Amino acid sequence: MTELIVLSHYQATPLLAARQARRRRVVTSLDLGRTTAQVNIRQEHITFADGQQLSWDAVERIAESENQCFIVSEGTARAIQLFSETTDWPRSLYPTPGAPTTLVAGFPMHRVKDTDPWEDTRKKIEALAPVVGAVLDIATGLGYTAIEAAKTADHVTTIEYDPTALDIARLNPWSRDLFDNPQITLLVGDAFELIRTLGDGTFARILHDPPTFSLAGELYAEEFYREACRVLAPGGRMFHYIGDPASKFGRRMTRGVVERLQAAEFRRVVRKAEAFGVLAYK
Repeated sequence: MTELIVLSHYQATPLLAARQARRRRVVTSLDLGRTTAQVNIRQEHITFADGQQLSWDAVERIAESENQCFIVSEGTARAIQLFSETTDWPRSLYPTPGAPTTLVAGFPMHRVKDTDPWEDTRKKIEALAPVVGAVLDIATGLGYTAIEAAKTADHVTTIEYDPTALDIARLNPWSRDLFDNPQITLLVGDAFELIRTLGDGTFARILHDPPTFSLAGELYAEEFYREACRVLAPGGRMFHYIGDPASKFGRRMTRGVVERLQAAEFRRVVRKAEAFGVLAYK
């Protein structure tokens, strides 16, 4: 993918501090913390290594926007936020000190309290470990689980319902491997329908990370779980992210999920509280 300049208030605030200190150069990140680069400080603007310039007014706007990430192009900065005609949900890229998450209809798609999205992803992967063989990743989003799973799996097939989610991911530096890694196959469509087209016993592992129940209740249904069980190989396992098991909603939702997974003929279901989900064995 083309290298993009993407900034949030975590990068813009130090730029303003460098200007205040009358520094001529500063090292910061131009890709939301993945790498670092040198930026030249001028009275009227900052200058990037590729020759682009960005006004201090734009830098200040970024610094004041705690809930948005911005892509810099042709000397302007625009917030990474889109409206999906597929789902009628607004989507945006939400900054953290490290990897960003995405807000979908106001809901963050990763845990950000006392953790960060990449650590949240690692917890899910650890709950499913060892992640080997062919893996099915349901609800791609920014692609973090697919990217992490591909580090040890033979191949990852990931399904995303909303093309706008992938438009956001293409602007996210942390999602680059989702599109560049040949070990990842990306399918676009309704997982509830697409899973019916997949062969029996195709996958050794499934990572099921759906949006919250109020946004995608069908992905919590017994009918869907039966299809998931069908495409798992004998001895396979599925990690199902649910939400905070300590919350009243999380406790109630977890009980219902466990009951439906058992009804769908998973032989054993184990709660994984540290990963906010359950592990189901075929």
